[in-house]
Amino acid sequence: MPKSQVRKKKVYTPPTDVRPTATAATRKPSPVWLPITAVALIVVGIGWLVVYYLSEQAYPVATWGYWNLAVGFGAMVSSLILLSRWR
Repeated sequence: MPKSQVRKKKVYTPPTDVRPTATAATRKPSPVWLPITAVALIVVGIGWLVVYYLSEQAYPVATWGYWNLAVGFGAMVSSLILLSRWR
């Protein structure tokens, strides 16, 4: 059986007008408030849920009922969103 012919391809280099101009070294560092706010939101979210469960749904806001869970988990999810922006 004859061997198939191997084609020689050139190494691809993207056009210069398409290349990204900002590199990782030129990006600005994150502001100081970002990790502080994210950690605070994690602590507040966990604290909210712990108080909600230990008080047998009487605190932090009794009239909200199960929406207290949404507040606690929402604080933690928002901290994850903030931490995804951290460099």
